Amino acid sequence: MLKLNGKLKKGLVGVDIGCSSVKLLELSQKGERYKVESYANIALAEGVIVDNSIVDAEALSDALQEAVDVGNPSADLVAFSLPNAQVIYKTLEMDRDLTDEEREIQIRLDAEQYIPFPLDEVSLDFEVLGANKQQLDQVYVRLVATRTENIEAITDALSYAGLTPKVADVENLVLERAFSIFCNHLPMSAKRVAVLDIGHTTTNFTVLDNGRVIYTKEQMLGGKQLILDAQYHYGGLSEADATALIFDHSHHEDYDAAIMTPFKQAILDQTTRALQLFFSSSSYHQVDHILLAGGVANLNGLAQYLQAELSYRVTVAYPFLNMTFSPKVNVQQFEQDAPALMLALGAALRSFD
Repeated sequence: MLKLNGKLKKGLVGVDIGCSSVKLLELSQKGERYKVESYANIALAEGVIVDNSIVDAEALSDALQEAVDVGNPSADLVAFSLPNAQVIYKTLEMDRDLTDEEREIQIRLDAEQYIPFPLDEVSLDFEVLGANKQQLDQVYVRLVATRTENIEAITDALSYAGLTPKVADVENLVLERAFSIFCNHLPMSAKRVAVLDIGHTTTNFTVLDNGRVIYTKEQMLGGKQLILDAQYHYGGLSEADATALIFDHSHHEDYDAAIMTPFKQAILDQTTRALQLFFSSSSYHQVDHILLAGGVANLNGLAQYLQAELSYRVTVAYPFLNMTFSPKVNVQQFEQDAPALMLALGAALRSFD
């Protein structure tokens, strides 16, 4: 089963499994303040995960085991999220007076309307969101379902690495949870926020309105393009050398003009199209703020470039404001990785539900 609600045992480690890395994050809480107890960000070899599917389970388990060795978390219970593309995500209207058991029975009876798979192949859960203010005898219920094989592929890899899967969540809901703990640090006018999460091969464009996801779109562009451009322009560099060049290009005077500027322009074009698609498919005509997340978010000058070209306030997501750190956390490295830890953070926050 997916687990979206209910009281959970303290001490969940948040794990984010992406196409290019696995991230592990463990938090503790004292009063209203969180502390980062442990974290790890371990690269995955090309081809371990392709199109959100695990291709090399053994390599993934090895990376998860390395993350455990590096992070050394005190807990072994894990919360993780599933990619939005693997999840059926519906908001239903149901009678207010139904019990949870009655709701589940009703959902399963009506499942063919929402779920295009046999129920014995599906894991599902639901959460009551609140009252329907237009029909007081009704409540809104969020239904989430996925094929059980999607969950089992991840839980098997976690188990082989010595971790105990406890909670399976959904990327959009995990993002909402992470956003909720630092949204108050954005300008007060930023009620509708677009999150541009630039990963290795894809960029997820997500819009939150008052903290709730109202739109999401995946685009095929990520930091790998920088590596490919550097390899091509500088004559067949290895991937490792091209990656190193991105972080230290002081010996290549043409790097900005040949590599960086075209990449920034490509990100700008993708963002412009994403905004246009959002506006054309909804009743909204603007966003108040853009947050950069993902492994490319800290790219030198990217936020400033997008802000100048888009005329929106653009900042790099840093959801760890006012948090403290365990002595075993390399804070300098953590701050570099922080924009890519949104999903791991949202999963780790399940400890405190």
